[in-house]
Amino acid sequence: MLVHGAYGGGWIWHDVAAALRGQGHRVFTPTQTGLGERSHLLSRQITVDTHIDDVASLIAFEDLRDIVLVGHSYGGMAVTGVADRLTDRIRHIVYLDALIPENGDTAFTILPAGMADARRKAVLEQGAGVALPVPGPEAFPIPAGPAKDWFHQRLRPHPIGTYESPVRLGKPAGAGLPVTYVAYTNPALAAIEPSRQRAKAKAGWQYREMAVPHDVQVPHPEKVAELLAGVG
Repeated sequence: MLVHGAYGGGWIWHDVAAALRGQGHRVFTPTQTGLGERSHLLSRQITVDTHIDDVASLIAFEDLRDIVLVGHSYGGMAVTGVADRLTDRIRHIVYLDALIPENGDTAFTILPAGMADARRKAVLEQGAGVALPVPGPEAFPIPAGPAKDWFHQRLRPHPIGTYESPVRLGKPAGAGLPVTYVAYTNPALAAIEPSRQRAKAKAGWQYREMAVPHDVQVPHPEKVAELLAGVG
């Protein structure tokens, strides 16, 4: 189960999913409400619980079990909430350079100091108070070329309510499950640094680093597929 980050959609995993399916894995790539092919549903009422429900509902309706649950970037918010609710269905959690909330955290509260205020300002000035506007191409350290063009054309404004609403957990992040955290370091995205440090401090979690950009699944999907195929 591959869960995308802010501005994205299930589409972002296209090549990763194809590689994993070619190895015999069943792969699901839900798009969270208000994004991707569901961007027509964008509204101020979408919260982080909406996105947790998006993933949890797919698991329930497909009756999925023994899941490797993968969250990239903002997708760590939904993954953490889903693991808390559906712990017995998850085999392993993989955070790919992702946010890690604890009970009561919002995405804004786990960003570096000052970053939340800058993003709120952008929402008011460019996002009609509803959504985080899509940053320019320079914000994404992917080499220029067809892959970056494909990526940026599909990004959509991200519902601001998902950054303002708290995750409610009954267990610590990770829900006591096997967890692998993979930090992307070339370059290291500043927004994720507090969550990287949180992951490093977690007893029992496997912490790894890869010298790749934050959205590596676009220019080098084979690297992400290889990583995920090796998760126990």
